[in-house]
Amino acid sequence: MSKTTRATQTLAKAGVSFTVHSYDYDPGGERVGLQAAEALGEDPSRVLKTLMAAVDGKPVCCIVPSDREVSMKKLAAAFGGKSANMMKPADAERLSGYHVGGISPFGQKKLVPTAIEEAALGEALVCINGGQRGLQVRLDPKDAQAVLKAIGASLIA
Repeated sequence: MSKTTRATQTLAKAGVSFTVHSYDYDPGGERVGLQAAEALGEDPSRVLKTLMAAVDGKPVCCIVPSDREVSMKKLAAAFGGKSANMMKPADAERLSGYHVGGISPFGQKKLVPTAIEEAALGEALVCINGGQRGLQVRLDPKDAQAVLKAIGASLIA
């Protein structure tokens, strides 16, 4: 497994301090974020999952703790929209340039508006997908927010 991805290159180019952590990805696993948390010995609230969605038909990216679900109502409100829905996996892969299970908010093919769960911004360090299945980057969530130009918002149900 390569530890250099578009995600890690994006972070390095931005001058962000981060560490890379790999684990054995289970392709049959249903909840990738929880699987990563367990493998890395991290609290699931500090392992953030990257989800691709649409608000009023426009693509967005949201980053939330792996042990929580996104509120579509809150997601829509965060972007000033009326409705939100999760993107189909094939659409998420095409837009981000990453495979499901390895979607990172960093280095996506097309830059889309991004929101990060405000509770996660209070953590000292979080883990976010590094652009490959079985690869996580650990960094300050405020650095992630800055690189992504993400809004902080209440997103979880």
